[in-house]
Amino acid sequence: MSMIRDLRAVVRPARVSVRKDSGPYDTTRDPATASAVVDCAVYRDGTRVETDVPLTPHTAMRQVRRDGGFVWIGLHEPTEDEFAGIAREFGLHPLAVEDAVQAHQRPKLERYDDSLFTVFKTVHYVDHDQLTANSEVVETGEVMCFTGRDFFITVRHGGQGSLRALRRRLQEDPELLLKGPSAVLHAIADHVVDGYIAVADAVQDDIDEVETEVFSPGRKGSPRGTDAGRIYQLKREVLEFKRAVAPLLRPMQLLSERPMRLIDPEIQKYFRDVADHVARVQEQVIGFDELLNSILQANLAQASVAQNEDMRKITSWAAIIAVPTMVCGVYGMNFDYMPETHWKFGYPLVLSVTVALCLGIHRTLKRNGWL
Repeated sequence: MSMIRDLRAVVRPARVSVRKDSGPYDTTRDPATASAVVDCAVYRDGTRVETDVPLTPHTAMRQVRRDGGFVWIGLHEPTEDEFAGIAREFGLHPLAVEDAVQAHQRPKLERYDDSLFTVFKTVHYVDHDQLTANSEVVETGEVMCFTGRDFFITVRHGGQGSLRALRRRLQEDPELLLKGPSAVLHAIADHVVDGYIAVADAVQDDIDEVETEVFSPGRKGSPRGTDAGRIYQLKREVLEFKRAVAPLLRPMQLLSERPMRLIDPEIQKYFRDVADHVARVQEQVIGFDELLNSILQANLAQASVAQNEDMRKITSWAAIIAVPTMVCGVYGMNFDYMPETHWKFGYPLVLSVTVALCLGIHRTLKRNGWL
């Protein structure tokens, strides 16, 4: 029971927040690896069985059937031909195999006769110095998991979401690996959801930055409408984040609530904790979407108000200019007998009256806030 009490500390040793100054995120397959198989190992009595030569899925499964334990195979973007032999060896369902090879699946949990097929969407925060209308904020990948009685197979798609560090941490706790493939499934689920939490914190910082710029005073010097593209791009990225998080809640609830013969009962209760975290992140993402809607509407309203102010200023100056235009138009007519045409002070008087009328209109409009 001490292993179960320490389960959370093992699979979640430290939560690292994703920030703009984070280092490189190296998750691609080792170039020296000739096939899609990144790692293949047999675990017996909670420890990894060391061999003189690298194991293949076939030889690993043969050892498991002979001596017990379970095999954990990790693959990265396998082709249909590369995965066909593994599918035959472990008796994987054709529909699940098709989904694992083609990728682009939504998070889900499917139960077959002798295995569970689980799809996780991994999310990685993309570093950027400044958010622009073309910035990529989140990058998604996929991790497909086949859980059987004596095997566990992971299929990764995308350039992020590596499980090497997680595998090393699990290997450091033999008591946890004694629980078999279901413990590995929980560790991966918890690892993926912890990534959601870190990304949500980083996206919150971006939203706060945009919100501050939109509502901060003294923005008269900035071009109008420049924030709309940034807000819309951030909203698109939040929507992609939402597509990764929202569908995962139901599978985690099923794993935590319904008894399954492939899931150890002591491990099953910890899926409830993962489901709670997914629900929390889902609420955050929904809140992000609603907040960005409000920010976008406020930005558009500010742009509309600015345009109205410009129109009022243009109208005000047009009204002022109309006075001298009218006076000049009247006295520009070619008639011999016009009032005050031959009077010595007629010209200064007309100019004085025109200036006085313009100043009066300007003062009135200024007092009313049009200028």
